[in-house]
Amino acid sequence: MKCKTCGQKATVNMRHHKLALCSQHYLEWVPEQTARFIKKYWMFGPDERVLVAVSGGKDSLSLWDILHRLGYQADGLYLGLGIDEGIGYSDESHRLTEKFASERGLKLHVVDIEKEYGSSIPMLAQKSRRGQGRPCSVCGVAKRHEMNRIARDLGYDVLATGHNLDDEVAVLFANTISWSADLLRRQEPVLRESDGLARKVKPLCRFGEKEMTAYALLRGIEYIYEECPFSVGSTSIYYKELLNQLEHERPGAKLAYYVKFLEAKKDGLFTPATAQDFVLTECPQCGQPTSGDGLCSFCKIIKKAG
Repeated sequence: MKCKTCGQKATVNMRHHKLALCSQHYLEWVPEQTARFIKKYWMFGPDERVLVAVSGGKDSLSLWDILHRLGYQADGLYLGLGIDEGIGYSDESHRLTEKFASERGLKLHVVDIEKEYGSSIPMLAQKSRRGQGRPCSVCGVAKRHEMNRIARDLGYDVLATGHNLDDEVAVLFANTISWSADLLRRQEPVLRESDGLARKVKPLCRFGEKEMTAYALLRGIEYIYEECPFSVGSTSIYYKELLNQLEHERPGAKLAYYVKFLEAKKDGLFTPATAQDFVLTECPQCGQPTSGDGLCSFCKIIKKAG
């Protein structure tokens, strides 16, 4: 297989794009495509400050690397979750994130959940008895709360996450199976800012897992290979495996599924959301927006755990 650009031996072959590239041209192609997606979905402009949520994994570190290469004002945010489970998962992901930022002279904000709130994510899950021993739901609530808080408090224009195509189609598949209309209506590459909520974007939403792995390896990005120990046996991983089987038989199926969904929404698949659908109030504890009348979900967890 030869590189489509220079004719040299290809390093990466993307069957769904019918495109093979050598290392050099692949490392040029990924940022070029990312810039195209940022523009296509109106994610952010060159003068806006971007906060990248980084976990130490390949996707978030690669995203930070790409935005830095493209010249954006991108700083990082690492959330210490206190997940150990015998392998020191959080400590290792923190080390790799700090190493990445230090080597490139990038600014990294670090928030340790246990230091901030007195309990790690596993402890909060256990104390609040939410998630029946699996802290994933507590983790999701905490990350959304803290990412929005830091972006708001430090004056960033946009919050970027490293969700890739595999992440997006797994969520889309789950929400389609249950026909969760509200969740389907909100699934977009961009969630616009409103009522104290930061704009959230996913610049890697059209790159597959393998494409981002190739980018990280070719760029020499050291990242944590282990998945979160609590993700083992999760529904999302099961859905990813099913979709990978489909992709193997029909290259491009995942990308088509996602892109056609976005196009269908644009063409009126769902009744347009109204202001009444998203009435938010201010949490009396932390001041962040909430859909309820009292405390937000995160403050409820903290109160119950205390």
